Amino acid sequence: MGTVMREKNGKLRISVSGEVDHHRARDTMEQIEEAVERTLPRECILDLRDVTFMDSSGIALILKTHRRMNEIGGRVLVENVPGQAMRVLEASAIDRIISIKANT
Repeated sequence: MGTVMREKNGKLRISVSGEVDHHRARDTMEQIEEAVERTLPRECILDLRDVTFMDSSGIALILKTHRRMNEIGGRVLVENVPGQAMRVLEASAIDRIISIKANT
């Protein structure tokens, strides 16, 4: 799994690729936390376009990012969610608290 982060005009875009599972989610969360601390964005966009697999660790990753963004007065958006990952997110009903958009 890889992450690419870009910050512009108060928006931090994080593109995640590969598998989001127990083994790799912790490292990704640490990278996200560091980027949020460094940039203090108003908005954090998680772009999951290139995610090939996601389990409940992906839900935890999104919720932790959401919690941290709330702490600094920002918000998190999840975009370009592929089919398998969308099924995981829909089963969790996370879309009740976080904006989630399917892969277009």
